[in-house]
Amino acid sequence: MQGSHRNPLRVAVLADSDTRWKWGALTANRIVSDSRLTGFLLRGRATPTPRQLEEVGVRAESLREVTAVEFLREMERDAPDVIVLALVGGAVQAVLHGLARVAQDALLTGATRKRPVVVTGYVGVVYEKLADGLLLRHGADVVLANSRQDAERFRAVYEGVGADASAVTEAALPFLGGDPYRGPGKHGHEDAPYTVVFAAQPSVPETAAHRTYLLRRLAEHARLHPDRDVLLKLRSKPGEHTTHIEELPYQKLAQRVEGGLPANCRLVYGHMGEVLDRTDLLVTVSSTAALESLHRRIPTAVLTDLGVREALGNHHFTGSGCLASWDQLDAGHLPEPDERWLARQGVAADGAYEKAFDAARERVDALLTDAAAGALAPVEPYYSLTTARGYLPGILARHHLGPDGAPLPGAPSADKDPGPVRQIVRRAARGAYRHGVQRVAPVIRRMGEL
Repeated sequence: MQGSHRNPLRVAVLADSDTRWKWGALTANRIVSDSRLTGFLLRGRATPTPRQLEEVGVRAESLREVTAVEFLREMERDAPDVIVLALVGGAVQAVLHGLARVAQDALLTGATRKRPVVVTGYVGVVYEKLADGLLLRHGADVVLANSRQDAERFRAVYEGVGADASAVTEAALPFLGGDPYRGPGKHGHEDAPYTVVFAAQPSVPETAAHRTYLLRRLAEHARLHPDRDVLLKLRSKPGEHTTHIEELPYQKLAQRVEGGLPANCRLVYGHMGEVLDRTDLLVTVSSTAALESLHRRIPTAVLTDLGVREALGNHHFTGSGCLASWDQLDAGHLPEPDERWLARQGVAADGAYEKAFDAARERVDALLTDAAAGALAPVEPYYSLTTARGYLPGILARHHLGPDGAPLPGAPSADKDPGPVRQIVRRAARGAYRHGVQRVAPVIRRMGEL
């Protein structure tokens, strides 16, 4: 049992956004029983705000913001039993090389330090940059796949380039759950209206025209069905970032909808699970919320209005039985999901989900046993100066690491907390960066399209 290695086991989660923090922390709880969780937030454009963290609702014993170098120095001083990297691929690769360097330095100095087990994966549906993202995650002891289909694809990529695929472990999205859907008007309130929820995404679709179209159709659906509650579920408030950049917030676009939003159509925030508690029909372009909804057996529609395209991510749902248009939904159509497709996606609510993390727990347990015996193999990512000399150094440099994984001169230090002046400068710099990403960059791109 895991608890026999150390009671309780110590787990560190490093995340770079609100959704990845949610995935990382919940994954840690799923795969490591009886653990003490320490949280680290990677400093960057998507570092979550206190409000976003509160909305996620996942707690840790401590939670602080760090750079990659600061995190590595903390791991060098006091390594936990397990590290969960809930990051974009490039950041995962940088930390993996940094951890490999830490272990190498320990050997050179004769230090006896147990290497932590390193786990990583994806926060949702993997519909783009499959090879790129996977190879950047190679080197972790466990690369979690959220479904049988993903596990097969992941192994094929690794084996196809001659990389070790043994780290790929089938699991599921850790945040599925909640009460099964019982039908319209059966949410615990007899007078509860039929509720349609559109789950918005920060970056899909990209253009103002397409996002305005979706808003208009949502408002039209509310007008056609005045007895329904029609909700636009938003991920972030203006100025906040999530895993993806939102250049055109729906909050602002809603102000331009002709005639305004009807009384039965409104914007909502909050925990997706709580919103799904009152949902009778979930509508989205390609949000992972569709999988949460399907797991509960809530009628779920993946929109085809803007096409079924890789750029939108809704191509992932081909074969699901959930593809539908606003015209069909306005007319009363309710998609019927394909059971075989659901099973391959790991969202079938037939009891199998409770066992979805057994393989991951067993693999982590075996790795912890190896670590305790000093037999855990070194961290060896596929990308090295031999395989990717023209690619890897740039990825590492973004996180102030040299080609050998060591901190570059001038890299930030975690030896002491920043003074008041440095804190002010850091906040101002981050604010300027976010302003540039969210306000200036879109304007420049639009000017370039003229």
